[in-house]
Amino acid sequence: MGTEKGTTYLLSSFFFSIILTIVCQRTVKAQSLPPAKYDGFLYTNHRVDSDTIMIEAFFDPVCPDSRDAWPPLKQAIHHYGSRVSLIVHLLPLPYHDYAFSTSRALHIVNLLNPSATFRLLESFFEYQGRFYNAQTSNKSRDAVVDEIIKLAAETVGNSYYSAIESGFNDRKTDLKTRISFKYSASRGVFGTPTFYINGFAVPDSGSAIDFKQWRSFIDPLLLAQSRKRDDLPHLSL
Repeated sequence: MGTEKGTTYLLSSFFFSIILTIVCQRTVKAQSLPPAKYDGFLYTNHRVDSDTIMIEAFFDPVCPDSRDAWPPLKQAIHHYGSRVSLIVHLLPLPYHDYAFSTSRALHIVNLLNPSATFRLLESFFEYQGRFYNAQTSNKSRDAVVDEIIKLAAETVGNSYYSAIESGFNDRKTDLKTRISFKYSASRGVFGTPTFYINGFAVPDSGSAIDFKQWRSFIDPLLLAQSRKRDDLPHLSL
């Protein structure tokens, strides 16, 4: 990262953190009830118990660093199987022009067909260049949203096109996307990707973590669990 680019990123992060602080304070005052469902998309659909290691990832669908962070995280989740669970939260960053619209599309598809949510996330990562800042500068908002709807329908099935299009006119999907943003604010997250393991922030937020690094975080936790079980007294009948 060059000096000028690094300075720009730090300034953007600084001002965004101020915005998040304000949003957090207003959210606490304005939102008297929590949402009916915990925020985020559950990647693995297996039983979660007190020994399950919980990873939370905060992604922006049009963030290049989020895109680069996904493959090694996905590899780690598949490597550990039922011992690890993953929830992905969406944080549409304001300096990515169509982060909110792509995030909203993910909420719409998750309502229509939850099994297709991560396929769409991967499609946004794959075709990110179509929705990233300069590439959309000469297009109207309606034209870009129409491209988002088309990509979503191509990914999950063209039979969903009308339902996805209608979802962008549904106030509920707008609110779900806002709740995701507010949830990130409440956790003090201001950049993507950001990761938590068992509720604690992983160092070096804002950049991808490779598979080897994931193992360096998770293996010691699994070893500690194993030792704890071995130390339990063995009861005999």
